[in-house]
Amino acid sequence: MAALLWLLIPLVAAVGAGLWGSWAARNRRTGDVTELNGYARFREAMERAHTGTETDHLAPAADSPSGVESRTDAPAVH
Repeated sequence: MAALLWLLIPLVAAVGAGLWGSWAARNRRTGDVTELNGYARFREAMERAHTGTETDHLAPAADSPSGVESRTDAPAVH
């Protein structure tokens, strides 16, 4: 009788694996439409974030003659 009890463990594991496998392979109904709509919203948000009066931090300063900003707090290098 104890041997039959030990055989129930792999049987329960196999049934559990079958149930999990059928749940993981289910047909999801969201499809590509939801993904494409989300991507369109992302693109619109990114376009809104880059429009406006932001300054370009990589552009040279207008008052700098060589196009390189001088830093007064930088130590002198000789």
